[in-house]
Amino acid sequence: MKRDLSRLLRPKSIALVGGAWAENVIIQLQKAGYDGEIWPVHPKRDAICGIRCFKTLDELPSAPDASFIGVNRELSVEVVRQLSAMGAGGATCFASGFQESDAEGTGGADLQNALVKAAGDMPIIGPNCYGLINYLDNVPLWPDQHGARQCERGVALIGQSSNILINMTMQKRGLPIAYALAVGNQAQTSLSDLAIATLEDERVTAVGLYIEGFGNLREFEAMATRARELGKPIVAIKSGKSEKSRVATMTHTASLAGGAAASSAFLKRLGITEVQSIAVFLETLKLFHQFGPLGGNAISSMSCSGGEAGLISDMVEGSAINFRDLSPIAHKRLKEVLGPIVTVANPLDYHTFIWSDYEALKATYSAVFADKYDLNILIMDIPPTERCDMSAWEIPLQAAIDAKCEVGAKVALHATLPENLSEEISDRLMAEGIVPMHGMDEMVAAIDAAIGSGTAIAQSNQPVLLVPEQNGNPVTLDEAQSKAALARHGLSFPKSASATTPEEISEASQALEFPLALKGLGIAHKSEAGAVVLNLKSAEAVKQAAISMKGVSGFLVEEMVSTPVVEILVGITRDATGLFLLTIGAGGVLTELLEDTASLIIPASEEEISAAFDQLKIAKLLNGYRGKPAADKPSLIKAVLAIQDYCLANPHLLELDINPLMALPDKAIAVDALIIQENQSCPDP
Repeated sequence: MKRDLSRLLRPKSIALVGGAWAENVIIQLQKAGYDGEIWPVHPKRDAICGIRCFKTLDELPSAPDASFIGVNRELSVEVVRQLSAMGAGGATCFASGFQESDAEGTGGADLQNALVKAAGDMPIIGPNCYGLINYLDNVPLWPDQHGARQCERGVALIGQSSNILINMTMQKRGLPIAYALAVGNQAQTSLSDLAIATLEDERVTAVGLYIEGFGNLREFEAMATRARELGKPIVAIKSGKSEKSRVATMTHTASLAGGAAASSAFLKRLGITEVQSIAVFLETLKLFHQFGPLGGNAISSMSCSGGEAGLISDMVEGSAINFRDLSPIAHKRLKEVLGPIVTVANPLDYHTFIWSDYEALKATYSAVFADKYDLNILIMDIPPTERCDMSAWEIPLQAAIDAKCEVGAKVALHATLPENLSEEISDRLMAEGIVPMHGMDEMVAAIDAAIGSGTAIAQSNQPVLLVPEQNGNPVTLDEAQSKAALARHGLSFPKSASATTPEEISEASQALEFPLALKGLGIAHKSEAGAVVLNLKSAEAVKQAAISMKGVSGFLVEEMVSTPVVEILVGITRDATGLFLLTIGAGGVLTELLEDTASLIIPASEEEISAAFDQLKIAKLLNGYRGKPAADKPSLIKAVLAIQDYCLANPHLLELDINPLMALPDKAIAVDALIIQENQSCPDP
């Protein structure tokens, strides 16, 4: 049920219930200059921070728009019940000891259910969170210090860690923050709910998510859809990728973290840009705030140093950034300004001899800015005023601002070290429409993310397949059963026969074309157990090989496949979040050697599967390496779609493994298969 969050996020009156923590919120409200009503509620105190206290909620002048509940967990439930009954607009629940502590046998899960029931239709944020800060309207409903300032438009930060959000508000990178919202346990109001509420605020330009657990995946999809509709990008950090991180996440917010590959593939499917560090997160948000996703990957770079030009050239290797050549027109204009001693190229080292020449600097910048790059980078480390006289930097800085305004290009001014661009200069640049970027590593990663965002948003928004919770014992199909099931969905296998005795398999082999491969059934790790014999050239050889196999329940014999271009791994696993994850990668002996895989969420489109093959390390082999034949890529894609089709028809699948799928010049054929599924009473389609 969608709840109206407007009163809670933009309140005209606030009730503060509790002692020390509630007092901290009042201090922050007064410090921010909040101009609404502040109503402290405490049974024993007459005033808090000079404001009259009400003894009970019943004494309040009216139902508050927002409330901060800073009492213990048991009393929090009763306070929420009273606020809901009186028609309050919503509340933030500070107390911990709810779902996140239930593994310790504290009864936290039952108490959290009681809290949600007590709230009814009234929205609550938390429990186990600090609350919310609205910097647009000066509403810090937050019991601690924080670092951001009031703004007229900016980005929304939403996360499951209050402390991470506090840290982000302390940034001095020029990023305007509109909201900082902590969701805690998401007992009732989810991260997705808050994201949609901020996306629909016209003053919000982009959203940044710190995610520990997804919650309801359909709600996450709805959030991403709404962001696309509004044309507002989302960037995310997903924690909980390592085992230790998942444990920490569970004890922090009781969130279901899911696997790293599945969560990343899910975010990509939704068009959400994922980054790996807080610094890159903030730098990407600055680009999104000022420009939105970049429309392409053509980037220019200028500096007065050959060292900086060389360094940035090296650092973009492996990224999507393309330092395309300057056009003949731009090249001619630059030569006219810079003369014969400067090598005109991109990245451009324009030398220091024009450093104090405003007109030459402006003409240089304008020539490149007018060359229709998707983003223009200026590298300029500006010294701290307390140590140096920065007046020498004022001329190139103003020339850059004026050139940008004249041409109307997208410009980022970048310092190689984060500390070499002050908050004062960053604010000035943002006000002029230039993005200040702090640190070369962070800048490259952020630009790469902003380039990828445009592609990600254009990805298929087809709803993902959500699988039922596992409630049956695993059943492993043997290789013959697995292949028969997959063949019915269009996957190609070598011609084969199966039998239960050496004599029967020998007789059956005579209908096949030698040489043959013999495999024992009903045994795991067949190769290690000696249950695979290759290149058998007669029925008698098949019989003798079968006799030598021990501990098998039957036999599978099949025609040998010619040497492939490359062997492929295709696997499907069920993630803890309820997603089916499709993995494509290097197969056979290369599986563990290269660890070369790409992951997609099911259902995946033909285009997504094709792109996944292209991003593998073995893509060069697939495309024909050093005169070798190329693999039949359409057949490979068709094979993966057939494997996916089996999954779509079998929602109780637990695991599926094809290794290897032989990529041949004229076809794709699987030579091994494993299916594990629940023993549900549903027939295999």
